[in-house]
Amino acid sequence: MSTDGIRTVEVALGARRYPVWIGRGLLGDAARWRARLRGRHALVVSNTTVAPLYLERVAQGLEGLHWSSFLLEDGEAHKSFANVGRVLEALAALGATRDACVIALGGGVVGDLAGFAAACWMRGVDFVQMPTTLLAMVDSSVGGKTGVNLPAGKNLAGAFHQPRAVVADIDTLATLPDREYRAGLAEVIKGAAIGDEDFFAWLEANADALAARADAPLAEAIARKVRYKAGVVARDETEQGERALLNLGHTFGHALETAGRYTTLLHGEAVAIGMLLAARLSERLGMGPAADTARLRRLLVRLGLPTGVPAGSDPQHLLDRMRLDKKNTAGALRLILWRGIGRAEIVAGVPEPAVLATLEEACRAGQRSA
Repeated sequence: MSTDGIRTVEVALGARRYPVWIGRGLLGDAARWRARLRGRHALVVSNTTVAPLYLERVAQGLEGLHWSSFLLEDGEAHKSFANVGRVLEALAALGATRDACVIALGGGVVGDLAGFAAACWMRGVDFVQMPTTLLAMVDSSVGGKTGVNLPAGKNLAGAFHQPRAVVADIDTLATLPDREYRAGLAEVIKGAAIGDEDFFAWLEANADALAARADAPLAEAIARKVRYKAGVVARDETEQGERALLNLGHTFGHALETAGRYTTLLHGEAVAIGMLLAARLSERLGMGPAADTARLRRLLVRLGLPTGVPAGSDPQHLLDRMRLDKKNTAGALRLILWRGIGRAEIVAGVPEPAVLATLEEACRAGQRSA
């Protein structure tokens, strides 16, 4: 940590590097982030929930530039091609040139969509991530994945486009609803579950403090998750191998989100359920121990996250959605499973009957709890 209380994690991609700043007061610290803007045009993409709270702080740092803002409605359902088109129209109205910068002020929906628009405008202009949710701070703002949803599935259209900087101002979490905050903790747990059993044990020891949003443990958890992800991205930027591990629980989770038309579950909630389903499937396949599945479930419950599929879920429908996942190859399911906490691996050719049996078991449990 620096003397001003700001943690910095560097994402290194060969000769390309960018900082992830984590701490308090960062949105108003224009002296830090303004230097990452190279031109005279900037478009701030935000939403109707976040902008009234934080747009003015960012605007003060844009003084002297030719800038404007574009606001989305809040929610996953608005991460669409139609709204990408509207952002591009806003860039055109601004007269944005090749050295323009798109600033994403909001959660993962804003960051994914704004980054995709930045990748498209004049075949790629700068963008800066200013995540305002815990989920975005620890996951979607880092690593350069951008994209939008289609009716057929989540994030099926997108591009790899790295930001110039990530400005994670922890002050913004003070206005984050409890449900959104807990959803972000699911992504923190995911990083530990994939490849860091010591971090998982740290989360277990600090679960109560994290649930209460205690400053020091929260900043430490964010930094540790970002540092882990930055290392993975540096080794595999475009997800040709190791980076796919970061999708633990996502194939199950995305199917649940799509089945609910992006209105039933938050992304982090879907990932929490998906991780547990992946652990149970690993058990079924003789890979992961039941004790570690139980340990994961206990931590999810302690942090207020869901562990069961929504009542009324259809197992065959979920499996059909899973077949559309981007990680699949040659028509076969390719999932991230584990051999226990901290030991995730990519498994190709996962037998569909085992996946369907895992989903059927979860759906039966969901019906009993309804």
